[in-house]
Amino acid sequence: MKDYLSEWRRWCSDPVFDEATRAEAASMTDEIQDAFYRELSFGTGGLRGVIGAGTNRINFYTVGRATQGLSDFINGQTQGGSVVIAYDSRRMSGELALDSACILAANGIKAYLFEDLRPTPELSFAVRELGATAGIVITASHNPPAYNGYKVYWSDGGQIVPPCDEQIISAIGAVSDYSLIRRIPEEEARTRGLLVNIGREMDDKYLRELKKLVLRPDVVRDAGKKLKIVYTPLHGTGNVPVRRVLAELGFEQVFVVPEQEAPDGNFPTVEYPNPEEKGAFRLALELAEKVGADLVLATDPDADRLGVYCRTKEGDYVPFTGNMSGLLIADYVLSARREQGLLPERPSDGALVTTIVSSDMARPVAAEYGLSVIETLTGFKYIGEQIRLFERARAANAGRPDAAKGAYVFEFGFEESYGCLVGTYARDKDAVMAVVSLCEAAAYYAGQGMTLWDAMLAMYEKYGYYAEDLACLTLRGADGAEKIARMMTDLRNDPPAEVGGRRICALRDYRRGVRRDVVTGQETPLELPVSNVLYFELDGNGWCCVRPSGTEPKIKFYFGVKGSSLADAGAQLGALKEAFLQLFRED
Repeated sequence: MKDYLSEWRRWCSDPVFDEATRAEAASMTDEIQDAFYRELSFGTGGLRGVIGAGTNRINFYTVGRATQGLSDFINGQTQGGSVVIAYDSRRMSGELALDSACILAANGIKAYLFEDLRPTPELSFAVRELGATAGIVITASHNPPAYNGYKVYWSDGGQIVPPCDEQIISAIGAVSDYSLIRRIPEEEARTRGLLVNIGREMDDKYLRELKKLVLRPDVVRDAGKKLKIVYTPLHGTGNVPVRRVLAELGFEQVFVVPEQEAPDGNFPTVEYPNPEEKGAFRLALELAEKVGADLVLATDPDADRLGVYCRTKEGDYVPFTGNMSGLLIADYVLSARREQGLLPERPSDGALVTTIVSSDMARPVAAEYGLSVIETLTGFKYIGEQIRLFERARAANAGRPDAAKGAYVFEFGFEESYGCLVGTYARDKDAVMAVVSLCEAAAYYAGQGMTLWDAMLAMYEKYGYYAEDLACLTLRGADGAEKIARMMTDLRNDPPAEVGGRRICALRDYRRGVRRDVVTGQETPLELPVSNVLYFELDGNGWCCVRPSGTEPKIKFYFGVKGSSLADAGAQLGALKEAFLQLFRED
């Protein structure tokens, strides 16, 4: 642990920090250690932390240091680089975005700044559309209101991944003092042509790409007049693009939750602006009951995650997990593509890409449509990376009679944490796109006399009764970080032989990069990058996985089973979750 008291005293007095920051630091009491015990570090989604003064906080200095390091890296790679910057509705997002633009400009890098808040997936699209070197999004995604964050994208439109992320982190680390951050005034940056706004024309291009993904426009036009949709942007960026694209497609009965329509970084109507949380749907479900909505949809503040409730024929509203909604969209899109002759001709040339902690139902769904399943580590950046790798392999294999290894066509990508992608216009999960595809699916199934819940039940009947769950343990501060590290070490060094009566068949240790067969003791290498993740393969089609969060002070536990019915799968899942978490109760 660093000498946090010395660092705190410096922030209280050093003129490199502005007067307001020095005053905020000086007023601290109990939070000093947590604010200064470490440097805020890049995780699975870049920088993310509580807003405020301190090295372990989001502020003009920690974000400025990251932007200076990124600038140094870009200038070491190319001359005349450019960066697209977007931001969401969180506190300080606009200010941090503009400051980042002024730092880039001071380093001779052109900054394209969205004139107002925009969804994260539109940033991914814009980086590609403008041929930019990189992209920055100021967002903390679905985190609580006290948080903000900073994500970096590279020229392919995807979030930075190894080795690029490691090189950028190294460049940020080389900015050894905040006094090394270079800035010029906004007016000077604009005068020199190094800061330009991105206007509405980018919105038009982005939404045109989404509308191209609609496979049955006639069905949408017919059913769109009747289908009732309640939508909430949860005070975030989704309101304008979601409403616009649904209207342009012909969905006429869209009801927006009025209390959550306007952007507001304080998120006054929810404790946690996360569509994974049932509490985030309270107002939307109240409105749905009033208007008799068929679908209830919520996007998180930067509109890359979509949460879903569906009304059953009995009139109840049932929630969909991220696995359920992702696979429902996948099955609908793939079935429509097959019907229209749009899938790859040769078996397994197409790929469905998912993560190691997402539903195992992905495998039978992919098999139904002759696709390969590619698994990645947790984080949609790894799914986006696969698109680039596929394209590179196909380009290298151009003109050859046999497909090269990895030369897939990307058909669909999803992760359990409520994110998916249809198409390759962007390289990150897109909730606006997910709304389009899910509403199209709802329109289609309505024409078959089915609700989306009926469609989901049909998938369970066809592919198997898979069920998954997630549990998190929050441990804040330096002590919490040490405790999480100790929990991972203990579990790695002394894993259990069974969990809840299920024998552990194999242990995948992604930090060591090996899979160990518990029965034979044989170890085989894992192909995925090194990561602090432990994955337990259990007998009876079960699994569980543990990893520290890359963006919050949490350790996460994932669980999956396959049952003989919905009730059986639910009972198995509950028992597995309880038994595994019991291993950590004394901690």
